[in-house]
Amino acid sequence: MTAEVLKEAQALGKLIAASEEVKAANAAKEAYDNDAAIQAAITEYNAHNKALAEEYKKSEQDEALMTSIKKRIGELYNDIVNNPVYIEFMNAQEAVGALMNEVNDEINFMITGERPSASACSGNCSSCGGCH
Repeated sequence: MTAEVLKEAQALGKLIAASEEVKAANAAKEAYDNDAAIQAAITEYNAHNKALAEEYKKSEQDEALMTSIKKRIGELYNDIVNNPVYIEFMNAQEAVGALMNEVNDEINFMITGERPSASACSGNCSSCGGCH
């Protein structure tokens, strides 16, 4: 029985991998990984976070430097999260997560005979079995 379950799981995995959600997520990740501006901002963001952490470790901290670093970190963060490529990447990742939740919920329903409660609502009514 275990071999049959694993075989079906592999088939399901292939179906999910071929889904529009996964294809869109892969394309969005490629665009994100290849976007020079966003990658430069992330590199700078990480460097500033590291510099801030090092400054925090010092017994005598330079408050002006820390304020300057924090300001730049905030600017970089805003640049990153407001970048359309980043937004598309995150939306695509959320769509894959929603698909996986739907699949998991259906598997659980087939095992237990129970649908998730309304308190587990994701807010996405497109996949809802009905709570209203």
